[in-house]
Amino acid sequence: MNLKPTLNNLGLTLAALSIGLLSCADALAADENAEKAATAPVFARVGKDIITQRQFDSAYAAASRNRFYHGKPPDAEVAALQREIGDKLINDVLLLKEAKRLKLKHDPEEVKNKLEQIDKRNAGKAQWQQIRERALPVLATQIEDENLIKQLELRTRKVPEPNEKQLRAYYSAHPEKFTEPQQIRVSIILLGVDPGAPDFDAKHKLGEELVKKLREGADFAEMAAKYSTDAETVGQGGDMGYLHGGMLSELSELVASKLKPGEISDPVRLMEGIGIYKLTDRKDAKLNSFDAVKERATGLYMTEEGEKAWKSLITKLRKKTSIKADVSGRYLPLPGSPTAGKKNPAAK
Repeated sequence: MNLKPTLNNLGLTLAALSIGLLSCADALAADENAEKAATAPVFARVGKDIITQRQFDSAYAAASRNRFYHGKPPDAEVAALQREIGDKLINDVLLLKEAKRLKLKHDPEEVKNKLEQIDKRNAGKAQWQQIRERALPVLATQIEDENLIKQLELRTRKVPEPNEKQLRAYYSAHPEKFTEPQQIRVSIILLGVDPGAPDFDAKHKLGEELVKKLREGADFAEMAAKYSTDAETVGQGGDMGYLHGGMLSELSELVASKLKPGEISDPVRLMEGIGIYKLTDRKDAKLNSFDAVKERATGLYMTEEGEKAWKSLITKLRKKTSIKADVSGRYLPLPGSPTAGKKNPAAK
């Protein structure tokens, strides 16, 4: 066996490493010699480099185990993952070549730590002990190349900080990112039911009696302290504090949205029993001032610009490189495509 990894064989191991599913068997299986790779079915040609169908199948299998475990995912999710893995294998070849062209250096300490983690994780496995001496050099080279891609990504995403004009323009263009959502302050009386023998009718009748008293002027906090079974709020007179959208159940949120401050809801059937709500206050959505969110705006701007720069690099590399991927009969069709719904036994 030739233990020197070639660029053609890095796609599988880079993808497997990135999702944390590289096994010692994968490492050696990926390290096929050039003669075998030349006669293997081809998935894609990236310039002069080849990604074999076996590499794609292995990378997809690893990613599928990680994402779907052993369940049967919908065809639409399989189709999306197939394309994601195919693109990643191609991109990894391009990015690795670019990192080497720029003469970037891997981080030796990070590579050393990753190798030690793999060695430690497999220490008790007999299979690992049998191939350890052969596998470590293969893994070392693969991890070094993965780290080179990481160094390229860090360098590419490191964009300059925006000036005042750019930052104000970003703030003005994305008010939704700097707006505090509407908040409501709600109190609850929960009339809990016994999960083993729930009696919602009796609790609902009690709820109607309490609502009548509350609307006649009874103190909500006192009634909550006496009747509520909600352990989290009973000590605060039922006060749930300020909440924003999504913190209450859909039904409870709908009920609260129709109340005006000071109003009491009708009894509401919840999973835990019968609920009675009081709206104490409502704060409208508020756009924070530029000065108040300047630091956060800077971070968001640089993150987005870094993402644009990374995607732009990949697009540029793909445009200037001849890429031929034979995916006919290998990918499931995406939903809405002309072939969607048709069986594709060749796709994996």
